[in-house]
Amino acid sequence: MARSQNTFLKKQREKKKQKKKEDKMQRKQERQENSSGGSLDAMIAYVDEFGNISDTPPEEREKSEDDEKDKA
Repeated sequence: MARSQNTFLKKQREKKKQKKKEDKMQRKQERQENSSGGSLDAMIAYVDEFGNISDTPPEEREKSEDDEKDKA
């Protein structure tokens, strides 16, 4: 009688282990489907001329004659 009970407990333990593994894989799949981040655009940050960090790219300024003279 002890042998059959041990076998039953082993089978139950194996079922629990398999179910836990399936649940873990399912949660992993759901996280991958619902993830919003990870793209390169989401990770880029821009710094303006005052040193402030923002998500939007800086606006293109027209180069004036003063800027060109300063570089020369």
